[in-house]
Amino acid sequence: QVQLVESGGGLVQAGGSLRLSCAASGRTFSSYVMGWFRQAPGKEREFVAAISWSGGTTYYADSVKGRFTISRDNAKNTVYLQMNSLKPEDTAVYYCAADTGGIVADNSYEYDYWGQGTQVTVSS
Repeated sequence: QVQLVESGGGLVQAGGSLRLSCAASGRTFSSYVMGWFRQAPGKEREFVAAISWSGGTTYYADSVKGRFTISRDNAKNTVYLQMNSLKPEDTAVYYCAADTGGIVADNSYEYDYWGQGTQVTVSS
């Protein structure tokens, strides 16, 4: 069993930055692909970014490419999402997810464990 706990959300003005963190339990964190997803009110959950177990491969949604950066620290069992140049349309609940299958994917069905989410609100 893997438990994921997100933190770092909040209210920020457009153009600002936030860094989300996701702390994972378990000794096999370093073998998991990790992803970030988000869900805005009235919308479906959508892929944001993913990172391979080593950190050597990253993958981003077109809507965040060039603004967001995913990274991980396997020694700390933590994955991060640095969000810069935030826009009001980035407002959503952000979820961290773990994929034990080893494939860097943008499909939520590939992910086996999910955190509870952290709210990000970007004001205009």
